[in-house]
Amino acid sequence: MRDVLLAIGTRKGLFLARSSEGGPFEVDPVRFSTIGVPSVAIDTRGPVPRILAGIEYGHFGPSVLRSDDLGGSWQEGVSASGAPGASGASISFPEATATALTRVWQLQPSASEPEVVWAGAEPGALFRSEDRGVTFSLVEGLWNHPHRSQWQPGQGGLCLHTVLVHPGDSKTVLVAVSAGGVYRTEDGGTSWRAANRGIRAPFLPEGAQYPEFGQCVHKVDMHPSRPERLFLQHHGGVYRSDDFGDSWTPIGASLPSDFGFPLVVHPDRPDTLYVFPLQGDQDRTPPGHRCRVFRSDDAGGSWRALEEGLPAGPVHAAVLRDAMCASAGGVFFGTRDGEVHGSWDDGESWFPVAAHLPDVLTVRAAAI
Repeated sequence: MRDVLLAIGTRKGLFLARSSEGGPFEVDPVRFSTIGVPSVAIDTRGPVPRILAGIEYGHFGPSVLRSDDLGGSWQEGVSASGAPGASGASISFPEATATALTRVWQLQPSASEPEVVWAGAEPGALFRSEDRGVTFSLVEGLWNHPHRSQWQPGQGGLCLHTVLVHPGDSKTVLVAVSAGGVYRTEDGGTSWRAANRGIRAPFLPEGAQYPEFGQCVHKVDMHPSRPERLFLQHHGGVYRSDDFGDSWTPIGASLPSDFGFPLVVHPDRPDTLYVFPLQGDQDRTPPGHRCRVFRSDDAGGSWRALEEGLPAGPVHAAVLRDAMCASAGGVFFGTRDGEVHGSWDDGESWFPVAAHLPDVLTVRAAAI
């Protein structure tokens, strides 16, 4: 087993943890201890791994920082000469939009374009980088979509939190917005269409619960070997699509609750996925106050609770939409009370990675 790097973004700083040959994780001292880190990516496509961190600078505004030495040093944007450097904004709205960036919710390296990184942002915007995250430009096709003015923010804000690129066609991209729903492009972002058919919005009146858009989608994931099959965690429901979002079917009936935030697909098995259910939108605690991850091995046909090694409870902490990942041979998640847990055996047993951290916002892992 190769060494594994775990990046943990929290309400107060970024923590990097390393495991060698499947051994215990060693957690480095906190970086950026006074600011929030809501998004992280570990880009292993280049000659050296690049860590990208979406940070909140307080009154200075959000930005994206990068490190090419595993967190030893960080840079932002480009220098005055136009070369990569430590000055200059890396991501911002064009002045003509009269809009200020609120948060970078998602950083997603493209699997099919070596230099491309996508960024999902608030308020409801998609950005694209063609230099591995040094600078980003607004995807105007989505920004100017006629539905956009009617999107309503979820409780966390009007966040574009999911970006999935079709591994066989880099021009086909799917995004999810809370609470706009799922949108898809087949022309690289010039035009977009809603892809929400079959997703029920239980918070809308009877007779109006299947709108074209306006669903509060919490997370979407897929496996690159089977990109037409998507899995989705909604504000009230877990769904599967077998046609890259043309239609959706509910698969969460046997879960103790179909409300939750994270959903991740196993890195090697395209029909295996994980969720962390919560009681509901008013009581955002685990069902029965038991810390349990649920896994399906048959594309949502059935589910099994996984809790060996997790806190016995009572547990009241939730897991946020990007605070779970399945990669680098493991499954990892962090909680809102600052605990991080991992598993090397697909969730059959769990071990502690870290405790007493700030509120965990995002967790990402990569073999290095």
